[in-house]
Amino acid sequence: MIVTKDLRVDYDTLRAVNDLNLNIERGMVFGLIGPNGAGKTTTIRVLATLLEPTYGDVRIGDFDVVENPMEVHRILGYMPDASPTYDDLKVFEFLDVFGMAYGLEGRHRAKRVDECIELTDLVGKRDAFVVTLSRGMKQRLLVAKTLLHDPQVLLMDEPMSGLDPMARIELREVFKQLGAMNKTLLISSHILTELSDFCNSVGIMEKGKMVISGRIDEVSAQLSPHAVLLVDLVAPDERLSAFLTDKPHIKSFGVDGAHARIVFDGTQDDMAELLAAIVNAGLKVRSFAQKKQDLEDIFLKVGAREVA
Repeated sequence: MIVTKDLRVDYDTLRAVNDLNLNIERGMVFGLIGPNGAGKTTTIRVLATLLEPTYGDVRIGDFDVVENPMEVHRILGYMPDASPTYDDLKVFEFLDVFGMAYGLEGRHRAKRVDECIELTDLVGKRDAFVVTLSRGMKQRLLVAKTLLHDPQVLLMDEPMSGLDPMARIELREVFKQLGAMNKTLLISSHILTELSDFCNSVGIMEKGKMVISGRIDEVSAQLSPHAVLLVDLVAPDERLSAFLTDKPHIKSFGVDGAHARIVFDGTQDDMAELLAAIVNAGLKVRSFAQKKQDLEDIFLKVGAREVA
């Protein structure tokens, strides 16, 4: 649904996006990550037909964004960073205005306004003036506006910027619902822990280039081929270090009191055998788990690799 091939965008002597290749399939929720100046917003503006690429091919669905922008607009929803709202309108009036702009007519427009209000959990604020909404509610209102024409592809540029924790949770639930509806989402953000809750794929940009991309589990495995096991004993036991020394599949380990961190290259069956061996050795295990990498872990590893 979103494809770029050798995308390049130049601003005079600055190359903001450099040979970017994306292939985001239908129903995928893709998190675009990177520091300020990485090229995320420029990429999104090209996808939204607001900026013409210097070089390369860009398609949304079956349409080239340069040759068929109006066709792209029919299937695309775009929510830029820091979108303005009209404070002197009521919530339903705000959405009705944009429904008319999208070309929705009569009863169908009214139905879509009500559906989008319900989807974004703004039913209790339907008749409230926009000026009275919190920042989190305004962000949900902008999502509702973006959904009015029922787009297949959604571009969200930093939608959680400046939100408090509760507002982030509420907006995250909306994005989860959109993913369940088989919408294709591209969401840029610096709030990595939030993205990991609803994104199934990720791309990390640095200096206009895509450093790494793919499904989160695949990217994690590529960066860390070895599992990390976390073992907690009921109480510190000096036998733990001696027991772990020279055990199969243990690449390295560290023990701190009752806690051990083990770098492990075995299978799930091998992990089960290690746990059984620890217990059989008389060590009292409180917990035994494989550490799951989140997006912050992945981002930090990619950043460290780039610096190196």
